[in-house]
Amino acid sequence: MSRPQGSPRTPTFAPRSYPQVVKYMGSKASILSFIGDGFATVDHNDKPIVDLFAGAAAISGGFGHINRIISNDIQQYSAVVASTYLKRAEKIGQFDIVELASSIALEKISTLSSDMHYPAETSLESFNEIEKRNRELIYREFDTTHHLFTRFYAGTWWSAEQCIWIDAIREVLDALLSAGKIADADFNFGLTCLMHAMAYTSQGTGHYAQFRDAKDAASMSDINKYRRTSVPAIFSKKFSPLLSWNLSNVVDLGHELVSSDYIDCLTSLPRSVIYADPPYAFVHYSRFYHAMETIVKYDYPALQFKGGQLVKGRYRIDRHQSPFCIKSQVQGAFTSMFEGVKDSNSDLLLSYSNTGMIDIDDLIDLAATIFGSRYMVWFENIDHDHKTMGRRGDHSRQVQESLIIAKKR
Repeated sequence: MSRPQGSPRTPTFAPRSYPQVVKYMGSKASILSFIGDGFATVDHNDKPIVDLFAGAAAISGGFGHINRIISNDIQQYSAVVASTYLKRAEKIGQFDIVELASSIALEKISTLSSDMHYPAETSLESFNEIEKRNRELIYREFDTTHHLFTRFYAGTWWSAEQCIWIDAIREVLDALLSAGKIADADFNFGLTCLMHAMAYTSQGTGHYAQFRDAKDAASMSDINKYRRTSVPAIFSKKFSPLLSWNLSNVVDLGHELVSSDYIDCLTSLPRSVIYADPPYAFVHYSRFYHAMETIVKYDYPALQFKGGQLVKGRYRIDRHQSPFCIKSQVQGAFTSMFEGVKDSNSDLLLSYSNTGMIDIDDLIDLAATIFGSRYMVWFENIDHDHKTMGRRGDHSRQVQESLIIAKKR
């Protein structure tokens, strides 16, 4: 099914350049022009674009200046990132967040024993002893309000000192919001910069499924490089240029930020143009990005145990399990999505690949069957480097990306 006559491409949906803020598996940032061409084939007529599985918010970043966006994802960190692309952070620039956090962080760092810090040079045995002492903070009781990362994650993706800074910056943002000195958009902007700092100081491969162990001198050296990287420095380096971009490029088009299940989102929509980029693989995104969800919720979650032992990934017990990642549920999930789009009289652009959980030809046939004669259904393809973030020992994989389009007649 090729693009039907009467659906010409127009230059209306040329994406803007935008600053990416987190490392994200499967990001569509590199194929936004291809997606924009797809948007240009459907009639918008003042309809919003709904990014149904927004993830790292590439649609908001690329097209938030052109069209009203409803950015949805069941993971709350997605709405925080999307806010940076869609909502103006007009107050936070008045404050030096790192300076405000410094007194909090330095006081707490001073309470750490000297044998918990990471020297530039050490033996593998000594390094792993330091790692162990950092991780044992999970068993310590704290009497401060903001100690979540220090307790839960010290010695995992970050050192205790780095976690103290993460907690301190979050504490400052909370205080400013509570005092009415910043608005929600400013708070989300600060959290986005903090998630960026977390990503670029983490000793992992770009996600938080499991942290690395120092097994030899080479891995120790690489991990220690990240252990000694400054959270406040990375935060500050991102803050100013990102704020400049935000204030220069964000356009108030009535954008909305939603954090709901895709079915719930579909039931409450006006007639829209829906972009859907559901998970392709059997791995759940909540496993890879639970730490981002936790810094946003900051709720001291219960962690998973297995066989009486704390799971190495220190996952939240309430992390989301997507039906699109479960072989026995994926067809039903797509059926529900297609029916929801149809019930709202919306158009659909669906990204999927030839490596997905359901065969791409079967998926196209399912779409054609459910949408029926009321819709024109076709697809277009592009080759794409899918970012795996080292999930299978590589960092990207060549796939054929399909854009399935269902346009209401």
